[in-house]
Formats: sequence, structure tokens, C-alpha cells
Amino acid sequence: MAKTSLFVTGTDTGVGKTLVSAAILHAFARKGLRTLAMKPVASGCEETAEGLRNEDALMLQAAMTESLPYAQVNPIALAPAIAPHVAASQAGKQLSSARLAGFVRGLQLRPADLFLVEGAGGWRVPLNDQETYAQVPRELGLGIVLVVPLKLGCINHALLTVEAIQADGLKVAGWVANRPDPEVMTCEEETLLYLRRHLPGMCLGVLPWQAEPDPGQLADYLSVDALLC
Repeated sequence: MAKTSLFVTGTDTGVGKTLVSAAILHAFARKGLRTLAMKPVASGCEETAEGLRNEDALMLQAAMTESLPYAQVNPIALAPAIAPHVAASQAGKQLSSARLAGFVRGLQLRPADLFLVEGAGGWRVPLNDQETYAQVPRELGLGIVLVVPLKLGCINHALLTVEAIQADGLKVAGWVANRPDPEVMTCEEETLLYLRRHLPGMCLGVLPWQAEPDPGQLADYLSVDALLC
């Protein structure tokens, strides 16, 4: 069974959750530790000879140390690049927290030092009319890694996300600041200082912007010891 299981979320969509997840996987692998990862639901998949494939799920599959078939890394693959609950509805499928939690539990039983589960969008992304994605890590009691993009408004979004995570009874195990644009945000150092003072959990690192993202290189900017059991 996985020694440490974590759920990676972000303050919004497109903030770098997959890149951060892959970099964390590389950082653990460098310590000689075994890693597994999955993205239970992925929209924006492309049709291939092997079926629907999502580039984020493929990045996770390439970054983990243990071998898994794609169907276990991304059990629900949806073609439209839209909100998962809408994409699922268009595909005639129904998402539920119980089903997604079942997929996660199945992989948790496999031996590994770290098991990462990447969410979709932000903390309150809908699964259906009654449930949000937050109910999956809540049902499983997972620790949370929060990805914060360094751009205007990130402090507000980060604090609100943390409030929601804590209101759901979960703990922020750590957070990562990610530069989503080539231009460094105005007053970046002041922003980082405020985030370090007010966000729970350790800042695991500040990732630079890369024109061609390389999670192996980005692992150099992370300190993941706080995530070890």
C-alpha cells in the first residue's frame, strides 16, 4: 500500500498542476523512492490509435517510477476540452465521487512510497449537480498539495482555496508557487513573502517559467522532504 497519498489541486484551472505533480514525482524518484500517480478524470483528450489520450495524464505516466497502463492512470478520458461534468454529460457518462474514489483506492493498494492524485481545475469543480471534486479527497482523507500561480490575484485565490480545503476537514501538506508566464509578476517577492506567512504547510518550491516545460529540471527547484512520512 502507498505510504503517502496526496491530492494535487490548484487555485484555478491552467495553473500548472500537472507540471508540479510531475516535478514532485521526479524529486521523489531521485531519492530512490517508488512513485505512482493518476488523473482520474481528464477532459481535452485526443483520439489516438490506442484510444483517447490526455497529455497531462501521459506526463504523469512518464514521470512515475512504477509502470501502469494508461487506463489506470486516467480511467475516465473525455474528448471535449471543457468542464469535466459537462464533457461527461455530452459523452453520456455520469461522474460521481464514489466512483472516482473507487479508482483511487484501487491504486492505493499498490506498493509505493508516494501516490499522487491530480484533480481537475480548482477545488470546487463540479462532478454533477450535487457533488464537487473536493468530495473525492475528502472521502479518502488525502493530504493536499496546492499549486499557486504567481500572478495578480493569486493571494486572494490561494487564501479562499485554503479556507475551502480546511472547511472540508483536510490539511494542506504543502504548496508550490508556479510562474505561469515568462514575465515575472509585479512585486513577486512581496507576494511570496505574504503567501509564506499566511498559507499553511511548507512552500515546497517556486518553479520558473519554461518555454518547453521539463518536469525533470523543475524538480531541482523543489524540496519535498516535508511530504515524506
